[in-house]
Amino acid sequence: MQQIPMTVRGAEQLREELDFLKNTRRPEIIKAIAEAREHGDLKENAEYHAAREQQGFCEGRIQEIEGKLANCQIIDITKLPNNGKVIFGTTVSLINVKNDDEVTYKIVGDDEADIKAGLISVNSPIARGLIGKEEGDTVAIQTPGGRIEFEIEKVEYK
Repeated sequence: MQQIPMTVRGAEQLREELDFLKNTRRPEIIKAIAEAREHGDLKENAEYHAAREQQGFCEGRIQEIEGKLANCQIIDITKLPNNGKVIFGTTVSLINVKNDDEVTYKIVGDDEADIKAGLISVNSPIARGLIGKEEGDTVAIQTPGGRIEFEIEKVEYK
């Protein structure tokens, strides 16, 4: 199986979610199933079926997270020398050549991506266009909104 790149923070967030699901959510669902069973006939017991469905989702998510953590490659960008090159985990400040708007993105794993927080997936068109480039480079990136030219103002390893 292919290794999944992940930042230190991304791995921490998955471990926190896994801990919550195993130690809080799973016992809540088991209790809800037990209470629903006490109400008698399971065939027409909506509470029982809803709790069983929640249990399925919870167990599926637990397996998914465990699989990702087992196959992840945690990259601690702070331990790498900053040579000005854009790689996984770097924070990149860009200037839109057309209108001088400035944006800053951190390139992260798929699970961590949150465009509103400035976290873009390593597999996104913008990240793919930036990887391997350096501070001062101008790159043209095809986005859903059209082709945009950015100048790479700053690359940080933080």
